[in-house]
Amino acid sequence: MNRYIIFSLFFFLYFQCAQLGLEKEKSSGSEGLYLLLGTSTSEGTPYVWDLPAGFPTPKVPSDNPITLEKVELGKFLFYDIRLSENETQSCGSCHKQENAFTDGQTVSLGSTGQSHPRNAQHISNVVYNLRQTWANPLLKKLEDQARVPMFGDNPVELGMKDREDLLLERLSNDPDYTSKFKAAFPSDQNPFSILNITKALSSFQRTFISGNSAYDRYQAGDFTALSASAIRGKNLFFGERAECFHCHGGFNFTDTILHTGTVFEEVTFHNNGLDSSRFVSPNGGLYEFTFQESDRGKFRAPSLRNVDLTAPYMHDGSIPDLLSVINHYVNGGSGDGTNNPNRDVFVRSFSLSESEKQDLVEFLKSLTDTEFTTNPKFQDPF
Repeated sequence: MNRYIIFSLFFFLYFQCAQLGLEKEKSSGSEGLYLLLGTSTSEGTPYVWDLPAGFPTPKVPSDNPITLEKVELGKFLFYDIRLSENETQSCGSCHKQENAFTDGQTVSLGSTGQSHPRNAQHISNVVYNLRQTWANPLLKKLEDQARVPMFGDNPVELGMKDREDLLLERLSNDPDYTSKFKAAFPSDQNPFSILNITKALSSFQRTFISGNSAYDRYQAGDFTALSASAIRGKNLFFGERAECFHCHGGFNFTDTILHTGTVFEEVTFHNNGLDSSRFVSPNGGLYEFTFQESDRGKFRAPSLRNVDLTAPYMHDGSIPDLLSVINHYVNGGSGDGTNNPNRDVFVRSFSLSESEKQDLVEFLKSLTDTEFTTNPKFQDPF
């Protein structure tokens, strides 16, 4: 009797949701039924983390457990130009492996040629990001971030807004994807859905672990891994003169981290003293979400992993190279940014000799992980 009532309740809710348009994703209701009845579903082959020494276990959303099948599907989707309306760009167009998954451009160009207002962030160790993109305090999950380039229209990136059915048709007509989607989402009667696309893309990106740079080898006991100059730069970086470590500390060289051991999620954004002309909307940073002038020009501190490969720098790509970045901070900012009341307390002028600046550059270069940027696991499969 109880089982009959539960079944009746499920089908009532299912058809009510369909009438309200909540069945948009075109996925089967079977998973919800299994959950309602307390029955587990098969999700595929669990992905086993192979983490560098000192790296904590990543925190993965409970509604998208990472599996080998999802990672494999996500790899193909990441590099597939059919994810753009005009079939000219993929995620990999703006996130190139050789550049630690950025594109080397001042700002990125979308599939229609429209310029993005911001520089494409690298996505090394993106699984540890507490927030996604440069300044959105609401964008927590990679699954949600994946929808932005696909369906956003200001700016247009992949240009798929209101073309969801076209995207699903393209993919479902490909026999290779038929098998890959079924393997990745075995519980779904029809696994082709926007939700599953974002789950697979996110699973692939979560595997982008980088932790085998010269610096890492030095920390592991190979004292030949760093040059004398890089060691001096390391001491400056972690010392109280340069104070770089305050915003770029820890194993991932940033100050906002999420993993299974995270107790308190501290979200921080910083104004780093750029000239105020760099913070005009839509590049107001956190201000674009809070509308508080005290938040204008505040952005998330990116990880410095592979930083030598990710020029140009800052949210708008306005600083061309590492030495120029160091000069910016030595000066306490640029233009009127040196007097900006929003400027972070750790951005203040200090003195470095030219040789010390070069030492810092050498240390930053030592964060490059060439194993990561050449790893076949992440390469374009097409």
